[in-house]
Amino acid sequence: MRNNEEYKLCKNLALYMKLQYPKVFYHFDAAGLNLSKAQAGMQKAIQKGRGFPDLFIAEPRGEFHGLFIELKKEGEVLYKRNGEAVTEHVQEQINCINLLRAKGYCAGFAIGFNEAKTVIDSYFILE
Repeated sequence: MRNNEEYKLCKNLALYMKLQYPKVFYHFDAAGLNLSKAQAGMQKAIQKGRGFPDLFIAEPRGEFHGLFIELKKEGEVLYKRNGEAVTEHVQEQINCINLLRAKGYCAGFAIGFNEAKTVIDSYFILE
């Protein structure tokens, strides 16, 4: 079985959420799971498009309706030296995050567990 760092990150964040914020509703996208071709096709067929963030926390805070986080494993980068997204897929994720922000959500990227934890904890201190 291949070492799936994104799944491990999601699993660790789920445990953190259960312990730190037990009454908060949250949802992880299927990203990071090793789906069969059939399952991947089924998943794709029911999605609006590509780039939807990995984690949604359904808890309004301050001016925001909820928090979306696109999770990246430790060491990943989002931009090339020239400022462009490193891949077309990352650009799709950036576009989706910008759309969600325009709709009143707090949305962004987090690279690794510690950064994701900081984003989540910072969100929960908003009033």
